[in-house]
Amino acid sequence: MCVGDPLRLIAVEGIAGTAEDGAGTCLVDLSLVPEARPGDWVLSFLGTARAVIAADEAARISAALAALRSVMTGGPVGDAFADLDRPPSLPPHLQAALDAGRNHG
Repeated sequence: MCVGDPLRLIAVEGIAGTAEDGAGTCLVDLSLVPEARPGDWVLSFLGTARAVIAADEAARISAALAALRSVMTGGPVGDAFADLDRPPSLPPHLQAALDAGRNHG
């Protein structure tokens, strides 16, 4: 699985951009988003920007990634997934198996 990182462009030179993510700066390939300009937020996968995104979307993605990092180290999720209108649920076939007492393969 590839996870996209939201980055804010601070400079653009041809098909390359310098971007920041709060932890530092990095070089990002802008070949797929030639419309990107300094100040824009882009969603980058493995060093290549694939989409220009809104600042609020970048903030939501950053919060979700921070929550995942927290959970992976034993911390709380916090309110990073507050935009979900219901708690997560299992697919019906897995819920039926769990209800039947089967909790492993």
